[in-house]
Order: sequence, then structure tokens, then C-alpha cells
Amino acid sequence: MTVRLYVGNLPKEDVNRDELHSVFADAGESVSTKVIKDRKTGKCRGFAFVTVPTDELADEIIEKFNGHMFNDSALKIEKALPRSKSQEEEEARPASSTPSSAPVRRGGGKKAKRNTSSSTPASSPSSDSGSIQPDPRWAADLAKLKDLLSTQATNS
Repeated sequence: MTVRLYVGNLPKEDVNRDELHSVFADAGESVSTKVIKDRKTGKCRGFAFVTVPTDELADEIIEKFNGHMFNDSALKIEKALPRSKSQEEEEARPASSTPSSAPVRRGGGKKAKRNTSSSTPASSPSSDSGSIQPDPRWAADLAKLKDLLSTQATNS
């Protein structure tokens, strides 16, 4: 199984893939590099990925090249986090269960909030059924403020 390494702190100027690959050439022929570039400008975004065949080789490269100077920049090398497949899967699950995911989720969330707010006026008779309900953490303090305001209004 291959291991991807994140190579950070690259200069933002034009970084040549071959130059970066020559830095890691000592590690073996099975090492591949990919410089991440901005789509619009074509300049380096400041990081790259190095793919190695084994975990042991990845650890050796990290020990050997972390802090190595490349174009007047000290490289930061660490094991790359896996691509955010878990986040993509979480987003895809609701989408696969409903035909149009984004509007339904947004509308569903608003409806759920409205439903919870419409059920709370029964417990608090002083609020309107169409009004927005306060955060329950602050409800007691807000009730005290309402009482103070109502007493001030009756006193004046």
C-alpha cells in the first residue's frame, strides 16, 4: 500500500516538479512527486505530495528531509491525511436518500426550527405563536428582563 506524504512550506514562486523530485531521488525510484498549483495562475500553492511504496520508507523520508532547505525554504514533511472521503460520504448519504438534497435539507432544518418554536408558546404564555423563541440557555434571564421592562412600563 502506498503512503502519501505532505510536503509543505514550498516557495510560492514557480516550483518545478523535477527539482522537487530530485530532492527525494535518494530515497528510491519508486518515489513520485506532485506539486499542487493554482488553477488560474499556474504558480505553486505552497505544498506538494510525495508518494512512497511503504510506511517504513515514508518514516525515513520524514526523518531525513523534514527541515531540508529547498529554494531557501525549510520543508515541512509529514504523513498526509487521507482525502476527506468521510466528509464526502456524509454529504452524499442524505443526497442519495432524497432527489434534491440541498433545498430539502435547508427547508427541513427551518421547518424543524419552526416546529420547535411553535411548540414552546404553550409552555410560555407571554410569547406570540409567530415570534422567534429565545435560546433555552438564556430563557430564564430573558424572562426576568421582560418582567423588569413590564414593571417599568407600568410605573411610568
